[in-house]
Amino acid sequence: MTAADFIARLRFDAATSLARELDFGGAQPTFFGAPRASSAPLVVGDFTGDIRHGASCNCHRISLVPHCNGTHTESVAHVTDATTPVHRLLPLGPIPALLLTIDLVQAPAAGESSDPAPQTGDWLVTAAALRRVWPAALPFTPRALLLRTRGGAARDDNPPYLSREAAIEIVARGIEHLLVDLPSVDRSQDQGRLTAHRVFFGLPPGSRSAADAARGDCTITELAQFPATVAEGPCGLLMQLPAFSGDAVPSRPIHLPLAVS
Repeated sequence: MTAADFIARLRFDAATSLARELDFGGAQPTFFGAPRASSAPLVVGDFTGDIRHGASCNCHRISLVPHCNGTHTESVAHVTDATTPVHRLLPLGPIPALLLTIDLVQAPAAGESSDPAPQTGDWLVTAAALRRVWPAALPFTPRALLLRTRGGAARDDNPPYLSREAAIEIVARGIEHLLVDLPSVDRSQDQGRLTAHRVFFGLPPGSRSAADAARGDCTITELAQFPATVAEGPCGLLMQLPAFSGDAVPSRPIHLPLAVS
C-alpha cells in the first residue's frame, strides 16, 4: 500500500481519542506516589483569575506530573541526557499503526525475563503472547503499535509491564512508536534498571548518554486507553502533543480506522 493509498483509506470521520480525560476536580489516574494533578486560579496582585470571585475572566495555573497523571508520551530523554522535545520526534500526519489486544501472563508461567527478575505476583506482556496475536498478513508495515492488555490483576502498587523479550520482539518488528494502557512499560519498582525502555530506545544498560541510543527518535506513550468500540487490526494513528520541552508531555493519541476496501 502506498502512502497515498493509506491516507485515502483512513476514516477521519470515525476518529477515537485514546487519551484518558484528566479531571482536576474529580477522579483521576495517579501513579508512583505522585500528587494529584491540580488547577488553581492565578493570583497576581489584586487579580484572582476566577469569575466566581469577581474576576473579568478565568485564568488558571495547572500543576501535573506527565508520567503519573494521565496519558503521556516520552522520548529517550526519559532515561538519558537528550534535550530534543518529544513533539519533534513525531510526524504531524497519520502514522501506519496496528492495534492488538494481548493477554497478560503471570510471571511464574511466562518464562520470560527482565532486570531485576520478575517476581511472583507480577503480570507481564510477553513476546510469546505478541507472536500469537500478530497478524500473518498486513496491508502495510506498521510504524506504531497500540497494545490493549487484558487478563491481568492490575494494581496501582504493582502494575503489569513488558518482559525484556517482548520489548525485543517489538523492536525486531520495526515499531518506532509504542502505545500501552499501562502506567509504564517497566516494573514500577525495578531498582532503576528500566529494561524495556532501554531495549526499545536501543540503549545499553546503565548508559545515560543519548549518543548511545540506537533508536533515539522513537517514542513511548503510556496510560493510553482503548475503548472496547475500537477494533483491533491495522489502523492510522495521529499523535497530538503540545510543543513543550521535557522528557515527557501530556498527549492525545487519535485512532483512525481504515475504510473497508
